[in-house]
Amino acid sequence: MKTRDEALALLHEFTKTDSLRKHALAVEQAMKACAKKFAPDEDPVRWGIAGLLHDFDYEMYPSADQHPFTGANILCGRGYSERFIKAIMGHATYTNVPRDTQMAKALFATDELCGFLVACALVRPSRSLDDMEVSSVKKKLKDKHFARSVNRDDIHQGVAELGVELDEHIRFVIEALKPVQKKIGLGPREEQVAAD
Repeated sequence: MKTRDEALALLHEFTKTDSLRKHALAVEQAMKACAKKFAPDEDPVRWGIAGLLHDFDYEMYPSADQHPFTGANILCGRGYSERFIKAIMGHATYTNVPRDTQMAKALFATDELCGFLVACALVRPSRSLDDMEVSSVKKKLKDKHFARSVNRDDIHQGVAELGVELDEHIRFVIEALKPVQKKIGLGPREEQVAAD
């Protein structure tokens, strides 16, 4: 089992942009919460590491024929388990790797949603998740012009595979991200500077 520090060092080795690092931190946090909910006998740190590393190769290898395949090879060479790598491979639908574990399903169900929730928070006057309502998130999901790079189909498919309702999952991920919102670039600007 690799440590969180080793995983963070790997992320920083391959990912230089602040936005992608913050996305990794958001998905890590959501995955730790998912572990506690969906697999209480499993290590939430391990699930968090899957979230932390799911896109670590994307900046250097962004094309669909490279990501996450190149990352999977790197993870294999660094000693990560097959089950762990398979969960990361499954977060990209075009790999056709089945999401047949709770970890894989949770990663798929949180990845796009985390990005969308951050986008929703950034356009709020508070720039925060504290006052975010599920209804406003769902309204923005219907607006195809808002955060257009977020794949809405993946969000809907993710909650279906995880076996939860959309409203419930949105609320769950909002609550999961609140403790790290300053680290992921949310909240008033002066608070973000203090968090860095």
